[in-house]
Amino acid sequence: MLRTAKIILVFTLAVFYSLVAFNNLTDYDSNYQFVRHVLAMDTTFPGNRAMWRAVNMPALQTAFYLGIICRELLTMLLCWWGAWRLAKGRKGSAVEFNKAKRVAIAGLTLGLAMWLMAFLIVGGEWFLMWQSKTWNGQEAAFRMFTVVGIVLLLVAQPDAEEQP
Repeated sequence: MLRTAKIILVFTLAVFYSLVAFNNLTDYDSNYQFVRHVLAMDTTFPGNRAMWRAVNMPALQTAFYLGIICRELLTMLLCWWGAWRLAKGRKGSAVEFNKAKRVAIAGLTLGLAMWLMAFLIVGGEWFLMWQSKTWNGQEAAFRMFTVVGIVLLLVAQPDAEEQP
């Protein structure tokens, strides 16, 4: 049953990242505005002394957003591939199933790193997103970091041969 749980959770995150990437590609401007405002720091506390960090060049804002979308797409592909490998190996030995986890672990790690680095560290701390009442995505980023982290911890647990 634990193997099935791991497969279902990786599959579910593959669906999640598919929807995130789909939304960012089909409604590009909505989330671009979020990224643009965070990078521009235009809704942080007035007079803060870190405004020198603001990025107001549209080309750099676009590059940052496209980088996020590319990481989402790669995470999505790795999660789909990882779920497929886990499903394919679910009846195999513990050694085979543990080997099958590698792609899923890579996808989950990439997803976890994105929420931590792009949103909590770069957006939240470097660009002071926490100061914005309008463009603060830290709560959502922390929620996703936690969800993906829990799934990663579960999937990474070594499987052993079942006892009769």
